[in-house]
Amino acid sequence: MTTAQEIIDNINYILEDPALQRNIKSKLDQIVQILKTVNKQDLRLKAGKCTDLLGDVCEDVNIQSFVRTQLFQISGMLESMEF
Repeated sequence: MTTAQEIIDNINYILEDPALQRNIKSKLDQIVQILKTVNKQDLRLKAGKCTDLLGDVCEDVNIQSFVRTQLFQISGMLESMEF
């Protein structure tokens, strides 16, 4: 099982990339903020919201392929979060 902190750590690793576009950084920051406020009652709802935001980011045609792969892995981590 995956914890919210593990996902946040992975996203922060991606955010360190200086070539990452601002709009993508903004969405990833939104996801981090959502995950920082997660609690047991609304975990499933917030994980779904984060998955939707990641889907939006992955559809960006300007995103680098290796970043897209990392985001797909994070999406899988969101699906395996402890509920």
